Amino acid sequence: MKSFLVKIFLITLTVLFITGCKKNHVISDKQSILFQLEYVNYAWGYQHNGIIIDTEGNVLTYSNPENWNFPDNNFSLSESQVTENIRSCIQSDKKISKEELQKYSNYIKNIALSKVTAMKNVAADAGSSEFICYQFSENTRTYKGYLIKMEGDFTCENLNFYSKKVAAWMRDINISITEN
Repeated sequence: MKSFLVKIFLITLTVLFITGCKKNHVISDKQSILFQLEYVNYAWGYQHNGIIIDTEGNVLTYSNPENWNFPDNNFSLSESQVTENIRSCIQSDKKISKEELQKYSNYIKNIALSKVTAMKNVAADAGSSEFICYQFSENTRTYKGYLIKMEGDFTCENLNFYSKKVAAWMRDINISITEN
C-alpha cells in the first residue's frame, strides 16, 4: 500500500512538473512589446521605419516618427520610452494569432542566452535593419533587447538556432504589411 501511494505521488508530481514547464516564462504580464524590426538610413535623406509586435499579437508600424526613443548600446529601453514609442505607431491590419505569437515568443529566452557574431562591413549607404526581441524586467521597469540579426551596411546575427526562423518570420510580416 505504501509503495502504491509513493508511485501515485511520483506520477502526480511528474505530471505537474511537465505541465508546469510548458508555461511561457519569457513574457511578463506587464510587458507590452516582444519584437521590433527597425530600418534606419541617414545616407539618402533620413529614413526611419519599422514594425513592433506587441504581446497581444498586434503589428504596429512607424515611419519617421518624431522624438523616437532608440535603444541604448545594450538595446535597453525604459518602460516609459517604450510607451512613448508605441504612441508614435499606427496599428496595422495584421494580427498574429496567439498560437503563432506563443511559438515565436518562446524562442526569446534561447536567443537572449546566445552570442552574436562580430559586425562585418558589407555595404555603404544601405542603412541598417535590426531585428530585435525584448524581455521586460518588472524589477527595473526596463526592456532588454537582444539582437537577432542586423542587415545593411553592417551585418551580424545571433548564433542561436532559432534566430534565423524568427528573423525570417519578422521579415515576412513586414513584407505582408508593405504589400497592402
